[in-house]
Amino acid sequence: MNIITNPTYFPDIITTASIIQADNVTLEVCDNYQKQSYRNRMYIATANGKLLLNIPIKHTKTEGHKKTAEALMENNFLWQRQHWRSIVIAYRTSPFFEFYEDDLYPLFHKEYNSLLEFNRASIACILEMLGIDIDFTITQDYIKEYSDKTDLRFLANAKRKDKLEIPAYRQVFEEANGFIPYLTVLDLIFNLGPEAITYLKNLDLKL
Repeated sequence: MNIITNPTYFPDIITTASIIQADNVTLEVCDNYQKQSYRNRMYIATANGKLLLNIPIKHTKTEGHKKTAEALMENNFLWQRQHWRSIVIAYRTSPFFEFYEDDLYPLFHKEYNSLLEFNRASIACILEMLGIDIDFTITQDYIKEYSDKTDLRFLANAKRKDKLEIPAYRQVFEEANGFIPYLTVLDLIFNLGPEAITYLKNLDLKL
């Protein structure tokens, strides 16, 4: 399967499974930036339930449509510190957080300006945590429809209606909140550790 998908902020389980199961992966870097998408947001599971972590993006009143590659993060809000603290609080008691903490730490303690650069770094981090090496192709122009690739760019839409059932796996706060699906793949990795790669490879993708 050849796919095209968006580089999102620590992709969710479905997007990550699609990347891992694909024969060839093309990253869309020439599209227009869309608000309220997984380009700058992810969901984690906390003691109080599902929590949105949102990267603030710089906007100006006069700007029109801008490319995702041109989107800059608003670092005056210290969002990296806030997100890291939320992740630590949510997952410090998970079985494998300490095992992967050193891989994740640098992304939240090095300043990035480009959202695209940060997202690509987050994907690279995930693949390293999973022990997988993937060579990505990036787009040179925006193409609306593809005949030679499965178009999964819709997965970046935060308002998408998920029809794919996510098989339950153990979660830190499952006893209190029940199983919470459709989270960032970090949730899966922190809870399953090395078993996460098997889960992702076996996920039945019917997109």
